[in-house]
Amino acid sequence: MNRQPAVAGYFYPGNKNELTKTMRSLIHEAGAKKNAKGILVPHAGYLYSGEVAGKVYGAIELPDTFIILCPNHTGRGEDIAIMENGTWTTPLGEAYIDKDLSHLIMDNYDEIHSDASAHEREHSLEVQLPFLQYLKEAFTFVPICIRTHNYEKISQLGKALSQAIIASARNVLIIASSDMTHFESAISAEKKDQLAIEQMMTLNGKGLYDTIMSHGISMCGVFPATASLIALKELNCSRGELIEYTNSGKKTGDYSDVVAYAGMIFY
Repeated sequence: MNRQPAVAGYFYPGNKNELTKTMRSLIHEAGAKKNAKGILVPHAGYLYSGEVAGKVYGAIELPDTFIILCPNHTGRGEDIAIMENGTWTTPLGEAYIDKDLSHLIMDNYDEIHSDASAHEREHSLEVQLPFLQYLKEAFTFVPICIRTHNYEKISQLGKALSQAIIASARNVLIIASSDMTHFESAISAEKKDQLAIEQMMTLNGKGLYDTIMSHGISMCGVFPATASLIALKELNCSRGELIEYTNSGKKTGDYSDVVAYAGMIFY
């Protein structure tokens, strides 16, 4: 199956040449590359959050294989939806799903279902692919879209990811796609988001989940982030690094009602 782009021309340029120029402006590969096992990157339109994502992608050594976890904004499909094979198309070309790794993940947890419908209109994973395509001539990836809010399911997903990565004996980067606080003042958003970032810095998946729930933080990708932190902890990661934190007000000039974005690297 080939998944066609849903938000090309909206969230990012729909023309190959224009998208390439945009990638060149967003990604700055300065200094020694960091060896990361996981990252957190935002998924708004590139005008708003592309610079944050570009700083993260440009700062790390990219392996040949990725697991990309995203939230389900559309409400379509299974609670945990994977595409186990096929391709995704963007203006930069086709990206290939890693069938072998997909099957390893599914073998480790029976609540992960093969379901393309959850991915069909979802933007939050699609917007990550042009960064990878611009930086890597060839790679494979596993797309996973998460709708469930159930902590036990999310925890089991995280463990299934780590077990699959270990079984594959490959270098795999886990990418969690998430924006931070939505539609509050910049001051309020930063205060709340700092609580979430503190939990992510120590790879505390349960702490992140509980913090988001208890403080009513509108971090849309908390469930992908929680699953990724649990997986990374199982893979012996021990710390996070905040690369960038910003909000949409810096582009619009309106700081009374912003969406906030964070870029993080996990080691």
